[in-house]
Amino acid sequence: MKSRKKSLFSVSKYIEVFIVSFFVCACNLILYETYERTVKEEDYILLWIILNILFLSLLVTLLDSIRRKITIEAPVKSILKGMENISEGNFHSPISPLHTKRINEFDDIIDGINQMAKELSEVETLKTDFVSNVSHEIKTPLAIIQNYATMLQSKNLSSKEQEEYAKTIADAARRLSHLVVNILKLNKLENQEIYPKQEVYNVGEQLRCTLLKFEDVWSQKDLDICAEIEDAEILCDRDLMEIVWSNLISNAIKFTEPKGKVTVVLKKETDSVIVSVSDTGCGMDETTGKHIFDKFYQGDTSHAKEGNGLGLAMVKRVIDIVKADISLESKLGIGTTFTVKIKKGNVNQ
Repeated sequence: MKSRKKSLFSVSKYIEVFIVSFFVCACNLILYETYERTVKEEDYILLWIILNILFLSLLVTLLDSIRRKITIEAPVKSILKGMENISEGNFHSPISPLHTKRINEFDDIIDGINQMAKELSEVETLKTDFVSNVSHEIKTPLAIIQNYATMLQSKNLSSKEQEEYAKTIADAARRLSHLVVNILKLNKLENQEIYPKQEVYNVGEQLRCTLLKFEDVWSQKDLDICAEIEDAEILCDRDLMEIVWSNLISNAIKFTEPKGKVTVVLKKETDSVIVSVSDTGCGMDETTGKHIFDKFYQGDTSHAKEGNGLGLAMVKRVIDIVKADISLESKLGIGTTFTVKIKKGNVNQ
């Protein structure tokens, strides 16, 4: 974006108009004198009046042009300069406010542009962090695959070692595949490429089936599973809600120590259902709770190898899409509870 080279209110144009007008009046008087030979006194008075009117018009116009240059052109140039900085990717040079308090529309425009630049700066930071995190998450399993694949080429390995290395490679490949799938899902969710397909179904049955998918995991950890799930029909997208339940339950199991407890409760209200997923795991502090739905954020790094920090980001996006609500209660060292409230909708349609 380039700034204007010419002034929005050019004084020279007004002077040019005055000179042309004066020249026209003078020529008319000369022509009149040439053809009539005599010029009446009234004609001089009329010319004098016209010239005074032109002079006063010029004076008023000049004063108005100065006023406009101060009150309009200067703010516009400042705004154009700010927009030029933003277009060049410089989001950290806000436009200086014209007044300490808002007194006209230019103050509102400048405040809006500065707010836009701040939000663009945050988006740029998020994009940079996202690329950095994705690169890190991809690099780790790739390094594992490369290292163990190299060791597998050794001829002195026992069959047990070969089996162990192959399993490590398979686990790393599975983690990499899971990361790519989640990135694609999250990208579609954030770009609204996934639209809810509403259908009436039993969300209680869906919760029970989702819980049973993790039976092997909770059995290995000897967890106490408490399920108080009522049957309830809702009008919603079954596949999208599956993302929510799978991530909440898998996180509860993952962050609960062996012999701990995971509780899943579904209760019906008049026009909505409330689902809570609780665990007796490590819990989280207030700072972690504020960022728990951010992409790639993992408050407990001791479990980082078991996930990639995208699950709860997808949960939040799905909750927004289906117009539900999610809340979090957690105490460090005691446990965490996620509560989802979703409207039933018109289940009789």
